[in-house]
Amino acid sequence: MRHTLTNVDDCRYEGDYSMWIRFTDGFCTVIDFSPVLKGPLFGPLIDQTIFSKGELDTSTGTIVWPNGADFDPDTLYNWTEMVDELSQRINKV
Repeated sequence: MRHTLTNVDDCRYEGDYSMWIRFTDGFCTVIDFSPVLKGPLFGPLIDQTIFSKGELDTSTGTIVWPNGADFDPDTLYNWTEMVDELSQRINKV
């Protein structure tokens, strides 16, 4: 996994459980968060009304949700390499 030292610069809700994300280095991606919407922190985001309220927190440089859920920007940047491990960890909770 590559460590990027970059933050989220912009984001928007794309529908279902997906967010479009742009990072400070210009890299853009769409992330489907559905594999990790389990457990006490991320489980409440299964409610699309809550999920759709994810927004950029400029002080932390990442996406945050009203219930306090967030992801490290480096995890978001490397999502395709991280999602399976994250999903497995959450399923153990």
